[in-house]
Amino acid sequence: AAAAAMEGDALARYRSPLVSRYASAEMGFNFSERKKFGTWRRLWLFLAQAEKSLGLPITDEQIQEMEANLDNIDFQMAAEEEKKLRHDVMAHVHTFAHCCPKAAPIIHLGATSCYVGDNTDLIVLRDGFNLLLPKLARVIGRLADFAEKHADLPTLGFTHYQPAQLTTVGKRCCLWIQDLCMDLQNLERARDDLRFRGVKGTTGTQASFLQLFEGDHSKVEELDRLVTAKAGFKRSYMVTGQTYSRKVDIEVLSVLASLGASIHKICTDIRLLANLKEIEEPFEKDQIGSSAMPYKRNPMRSERCCSLARHLMTLVMDPLQTASVQWFERTLDDSANRRVCLAEAFLTADIILSTLQNISEGLVVYPKVIERRIRQELPFMATENIIMAMVKAGGNRQDCHEKIRVLSQQAAAVVKQEGGDNDFIARVRADPYFSPIHKQLESLLDPSSFTGRAPQQVAKFLKEEVRPALIPYQSKMGGKIELAL
Repeated sequence: AAAAAMEGDALARYRSPLVSRYASAEMGFNFSERKKFGTWRRLWLFLAQAEKSLGLPITDEQIQEMEANLDNIDFQMAAEEEKKLRHDVMAHVHTFAHCCPKAAPIIHLGATSCYVGDNTDLIVLRDGFNLLLPKLARVIGRLADFAEKHADLPTLGFTHYQPAQLTTVGKRCCLWIQDLCMDLQNLERARDDLRFRGVKGTTGTQASFLQLFEGDHSKVEELDRLVTAKAGFKRSYMVTGQTYSRKVDIEVLSVLASLGASIHKICTDIRLLANLKEIEEPFEKDQIGSSAMPYKRNPMRSERCCSLARHLMTLVMDPLQTASVQWFERTLDDSANRRVCLAEAFLTADIILSTLQNISEGLVVYPKVIERRIRQELPFMATENIIMAMVKAGGNRQDCHEKIRVLSQQAAAVVKQEGGDNDFIARVRADPYFSPIHKQLESLLDPSSFTGRAPQQVAKFLKEEVRPALIPYQSKMGGKIELAL
């Protein structure tokens, strides 16, 4: 009774949060049943049109009947047919034939299930990349604006998460951008490398089509070319088994996993900077950071990106293992796995790109906090400059080095053992030995003199590498994005 009561209650069934909570409507539709089965019908139409143009006895009336029913899908009937036949493609062949009685004899003529299954997957993968690429370009564009704005702002660099030489806020952001630009190139390459499976038959030999065209090899080749072009592809794979090689799926998910790694690194950096109170992600007026600690401003968007990026990175293991066990011309143990991993990879990538765009559009920088941290560490970093200035003023390098070593150790003890501020410069000012350079100390401690060519690197990188890469996406850069949750 309880099960019956829940039957019509959508909230009583598990729904993937990738769709119900996070992903865009466009990417959700790309992997929807309506897109999938609507594409199947279009592929059957393309096949019939091409077969007719090459001389098979298919009428205009049959073609027109198919064209009129491309989206008129009776999903309930298809489900009932599949339950009876235990075959999803034949269930939809019967369902399509039901509303196209005149075309019924020529629907799926000469084809195998993978004609619609694999070719649809390739269309969906291509369209998925076309949805992701403008989103990635928007993230890069937003971060490029941020880097340009803060190109000159000195900040403490970290190696091993220990204080290191200074860099700038903009230069650090360029490290993020460079990784994402590599991802942009990788996604473009993976999309452009995709081919169509085409019209290959049950084991890839095209035997059924050769029989249909009475041994005319040129017509079989032309059929493959025509259907490939109708589907919007420039090339098809020259050889296939029953399926296209499952190594293609490895290539697709590898570039998405690599994107996941880039975003995980970026958002981890932001989370660490939030702890240091130097940079924060957007935090809305009524947002609650903690149910128990009202003062908290948790970096929940960056945490979400890291959480989902981990999932994205692990998904590449599925196609790796699937490709390795595809015996001979194919086995069906790829099917259920691919239903999950391909869709989830694109949905997850879609989510983390939207979230990172939202983050990058609202990053908040706290220059005073950054300046204070620099003041704590810069005196130690300035020791080499002080030694050089003393030598120029006539001092002995070895004597100066020993003086600085003693004073810096004393200052470090104040910081570490007493919790006080770094008083190294005050000690230098108080020591008569350093009197020849006392007037130079302010200039020797100017943070901008410790950032090297960071501002120039930012300007050159953005101008010569980043902005040109975004030109193809200028019309799709769009406005700000708001997160529903």
